[in-house]
Amino acid sequence: MDVKERIVAELTAARDRSFGLTVEALEAPELTAQVSPLMSPLVWDLAHIGNYEEQWLLRAAAGAAAVRPDIDDIYDAFEHPRAERPSLPLLSPAESRAYVTTVRDRVLDSLEKVPLVGALAGDGFVYHMVIQHEHQHDETMLATHQLRRGAPALLDPPDSGPLAEGTSGETLPAEVLVPGGPFLMGTSDDPWAYDNERPGHLVDVPSFHIDTTPVGTAAYAAFVEAGGYRDPRWWRPKGWEWRSRTGKEAPAFWYREGGQWMRRRLGRVEPVPMDEPVQHVCWYEADAYARWAGRRLPTEAEWEKAASWDPAAGRKRRLPWGDSGDSDAHANVGQRRHRPSPLGSYADGASAYGVRQLIGDVWEWTSTDFHGYPGFRSFPYKEYSEVFFGAEYKVLKGGSWATHPLAARPTFRNWDFPIRRQIFAGFRCARDA
Repeated sequence: MDVKERIVAELTAARDRSFGLTVEALEAPELTAQVSPLMSPLVWDLAHIGNYEEQWLLRAAAGAAAVRPDIDDIYDAFEHPRAERPSLPLLSPAESRAYVTTVRDRVLDSLEKVPLVGALAGDGFVYHMVIQHEHQHDETMLATHQLRRGAPALLDPPDSGPLAEGTSGETLPAEVLVPGGPFLMGTSDDPWAYDNERPGHLVDVPSFHIDTTPVGTAAYAAFVEAGGYRDPRWWRPKGWEWRSRTGKEAPAFWYREGGQWMRRRLGRVEPVPMDEPVQHVCWYEADAYARWAGRRLPTEAEWEKAASWDPAAGRKRRLPWGDSGDSDAHANVGQRRHRPSPLGSYADGASAYGVRQLIGDVWEWTSTDFHGYPGFRSFPYKEYSEVFFGAEYKVLKGGSWATHPLAARPTFRNWDFPIRRQIFAGFRCARDA
């Protein structure tokens, strides 16, 4: 399959996913409703995907005429915060579907004539950017589904079976040692990489220990039941202020019923599985747990080294398990499940150091503020990442069960406010060697 054939296939797969989370999952009233000020109405996300595609693949890459320049302002994510988007004159669900379909048809027609050369289109970069953008919004849509009340709108996929399990009867070490030394952080040659992943550069990381798996629900429940949310010793001042102001005492969507922890998951109410990575915890909660456990959150560099460096070969792997390989056999990504897999799953997906579940299951908070790498250059627009650089945001790594494989790579950098809990985020701990 050549580059353009793959672009067509990936564009089609992304759109099928988007429709499955919006117009094929819910009726019009729920598509236009806002389930939380933190999230856009689903119909806004759908039309925004099409408007972004129109601006980059039709206008910028193909030099084609605009389809709907009159709606550029409405679907500009930087002009209108999420809380005010329901008040905008949004396209209806039917209009949104028709609009994004028209844009897509014109993109596919124009693709035959667009040379994949130059800074923007070389190696298909701008097409890769748009495909990943759609998948990232699809994960945001899943967070909206998690926040909505009422009956489930999405069918639970069947369990993936033995591929998800570790080696029968094995006992995993709680942590592994990553010896000190330099490694290549970021990338300079991945055509799918965003500007904030570039350029690749050597970072010398002192020796450290890192958890073999993410922190699990049973371990986190022990922190809750030990009074961790009521003891300011474990919380940073801003974290304690957040906890005191909000009254939170457990991960989002958890509650006690008859002495048992229950959770709400995509409209279903069920006991919290005690063998999964904990998710829907904010950075402050992750940091407090780590302090309570006598540990800390890993830095972004530590996390990426544990996930991607091959010490025997002295080089970086594209994925924890190697440079290629079907993600289905190595990680819980792409909505294959609507929840994390059991701890210790995907033995074949382990990194060179033996660390598991680094890709998929839950985004993992790190201790690092979001910033550009040495030599960073904003491309193709500052609003993707540069405008977010600073201590207000913390970096998350690895992707979640809701993340598409195209955006689930060790170099990928997600970021969010340290109070965010609606995202599919968990963490693992580290300590100095």
